[in-house]
Amino acid sequence: MSEKSVNTSIIIPAELLPKDGRFGSGPSKIRPQAIEALAASGKSYLGTSHRQKSVKSVVHELRAGLSALFSLPDGYEVVLGNGGTTYFWDTAVFSLIEAKSQHLSFGEFSAKFAASAKLAPFIADPEVIKSEPGSHPEAVADPSVDLYALTHNETSTGVAMDIRRPAGASGIVAVDATSAAGGMFVDAEEFDCYYFAPQKGFSSDGGLWIALMSPLAIERARAISGSGRYIPPALDLTISIDNSLLDQTYNTPALATIFLMANQVEWMLENGGLSFSAGRSAASSSVVYDWADASKFASPYVSDPKMRSAVVTTVDFVEEIDAKVIAATLRANGIVDTEPYRKLGRNQLRIATFPSIDTEDVEKLVRCIDYVVESV
Repeated sequence: MSEKSVNTSIIIPAELLPKDGRFGSGPSKIRPQAIEALAASGKSYLGTSHRQKSVKSVVHELRAGLSALFSLPDGYEVVLGNGGTTYFWDTAVFSLIEAKSQHLSFGEFSAKFAASAKLAPFIADPEVIKSEPGSHPEAVADPSVDLYALTHNETSTGVAMDIRRPAGASGIVAVDATSAAGGMFVDAEEFDCYYFAPQKGFSSDGGLWIALMSPLAIERARAISGSGRYIPPALDLTISIDNSLLDQTYNTPALATIFLMANQVEWMLENGGLSFSAGRSAASSSVVYDWADASKFASPYVSDPKMRSAVVTTVDFVEEIDAKVIAATLRANGIVDTEPYRKLGRNQLRIATFPSIDTEDVEKLVRCIDYVVESV
């Protein structure tokens, strides 16, 4: 099936189509009920001061909801700041790494935090442990390391890892959970800083970072802030911590983003918490992997089932099947954002299975893929 010969005007029968055709890995599908709730807030929320009760109460609701969702132990705090996960990497370089960090690098995004640390002139070059895309390495305790940088889910490849403190390690554990949070289980005792953004599992927009911080991580940030190291105020984690304790951010946040995320957290909690939301993602991703395992023309990109992501599934296709054409045909039929991560350069589809995505829609998606291939 070559890109030149395929007619992407194939019409998929309406009865095969999912009710909602959004399968992007971020920004992700936003539940219509959340959008309706935002609209219903009227003049009482949007267009008001983020320092006033009408907004601070929603920030408080979000912080309390996340604490309950992740069953945070006493002393852990939910900290918010503007800028997204990319911004948080620089914040962590300034405010959480004392002298040296260790990074597990197994894809596009897990490599970026390490790159930021390497550029910083006031800390040592980071120790980077790499593995090929499609797998993940393991952290190794090192007495010279004071921060271990893990990634719960590599969005570019669909590789996930269990979060555990490295055996024998004394440093703090910081986990990039951008695409995993809310859709994969994690034990708060295994991390000191679990940070993420709202535009994936929490079905909101980007531009905000959230960090679940242990007392040890908070103490580390305060110690570095008071050490004399120059830290730009926007990257000083202690400023974000202090503002979060007041249910606000250092500078003006996107109010719609906070509202939509708070609504998503409330929906998760009302339906059973993390077991519910992670369970939905597990069920939906299993649909994709079971289909790909049984397919004659597709297979899971991640060969080890234990490393397969529950929230971002990646599926390779045989050479004769052009995944770009499949994605284009799906898009022409209202099923969007199944294209692979561009820099990975593989003949594959990347299908998000975040909690907001209905498992029934994932079942219909794989049938649609079969239909497109059979129709060529």
